[in-house]
Amino acid sequence: MRLKELEIQGFKSFPDKTRITIGEGITGVVGPNGSGKSNISDSIRWVLGETSSKQLRGAGKMEDVIFSGTENRKPLSYASVAITLDNADHKLPIEYDEVTVSRRLYRSGESEYKINGTSCRLKDINELFYDTGIGKEGYSIIGQGQ
Repeated sequence: MRLKELEIQGFKSFPDKTRITIGEGITGVVGPNGSGKSNISDSIRWVLGETSSKQLRGAGKMEDVIFSGTENRKPLSYASVAITLDNADHKLPIEYDEVTVSRRLYRSGESEYKINGTSCRLKDINELFYDTGIGKEGYSIIGQGQ
């Protein structure tokens, strides 16, 4: 199992749909301070089920992850993240060779979770990743100075 793709839209500093394709081997994300590098790792943590806005460097409520606008751009009404995993080895207990988990949050507080486009509960996402080493706390991000 490996990460193939991450799609982010409306999440923190990503107002436009941004697709990051991950090849085999080692992938690094580099850029200047303030370019959104940490928001990529936050989006992964979020789509895998993080429910604490403080863990996502938010100000206190989950709606803080939705793009809040700039001088030249209006705020968006939702944040959406999808993570696609190659499951050819069937480490995830699901019959698909490719698994996409997505999460969408609206400013109203309403949220949607999906596995391969089918609506599900957060509990279903958590259960999908049990005993895999993947989850909101089951991966390693090495931050600056660590």
